[in-house]
Amino acid sequence: MKTTKLFLMMSMVALFFTSCYTETVIVEDTIVDPVPQVTLAHLLSDYELWYVDVNKSNSNGEIPFMQIAFTLSFENGTLYANNNLVGIGDQGYGLGIDVGYYHTSGFDLNITHDLDGFNRFEVTQLAYNKLELYNRTTGVYFTLIGAQRDTFDYNALFYDNIHYFVQEYVTWEKTFTSQQGAINEFDNENFVAFLPGGGDGNFQSSQDNNGTNPNNIYYDYTGIYNVDDVNNNRYLKFLTLDYDFLGNEYFEMSVIDDRTISLYHPNSRTTYEFTGRGYIQFKNQDGFEKGEERGKLRLSKEQIEKQMVKISTL
Repeated sequence: MKTTKLFLMMSMVALFFTSCYTETVIVEDTIVDPVPQVTLAHLLSDYELWYVDVNKSNSNGEIPFMQIAFTLSFENGTLYANNNLVGIGDQGYGLGIDVGYYHTSGFDLNITHDLDGFNRFEVTQLAYNKLELYNRTTGVYFTLIGAQRDTFDYNALFYDNIHYFVQEYVTWEKTFTSQQGAINEFDNENFVAFLPGGGDGNFQSSQDNNGTNPNNIYYDYTGIYNVDDVNNNRYLKFLTLDYDFLGNEYFEMSVIDDRTISLYHPNSRTTYEFTGRGYIQFKNQDGFEKGEERGKLRLSKEQIEKQMVKISTL
């Protein structure tokens, strides 16, 4: 009997303590480190050069300074541009010339250009080094690709924009003819000038003596030229010159430096070198007021092909 009572008392005590037990759970606040917000000003300054890729831009409208520049740079509120291929990498320590100023507000980029005035762009980051600048007023957007000066592919820049490069000199003078190669009619041509436009009359050719002042050259012939890509070789182009009396002349064109091009003539196996004469520098406000060239609006390859009179068979 005593054993039974003792067992019942112990059971009741155990039940009492079990029913009175409450589990207490303490939830501590989770501390999350704030994610740093990248500002547009910081993003623009991350890269020394921003290449204006007209082939990936929508230029149905017109904002001239954006379509003239090959690269833009944003440095402490000052906007710089490389409007010429000749001398790029050297002028302004690689940044080009001062063309205006800018400031940012959120992801709006406000640019006041010396000639074109004020434009606001809504900026979208497409990739770590790729931006889209959208101008709501004109409906135009531009794609910018960021790079550093010491890693920028200047060779690709020249070949991708070779139409504009050959137009940055008043004329090109033949300064070398290889010993190898058969005699041909083009041996007599000493100057070739490349002019803007895709229709008739966008190249000129002269047989004047070497050393003639570019301003005094008499051009014997005016015709059409085409530049075509070479498959699987970004650093070579096909050049076709339309001569009525010679027929079409075909060349493999390569850039030696920013004032020398090489033309290889497959039919005769002759190599020619031409040196640029009469450099045309595309200035900003000061030069423009002095009557110097403003610069040509760059077009995408698709737009150039639409305007071009096709003479090559490539």
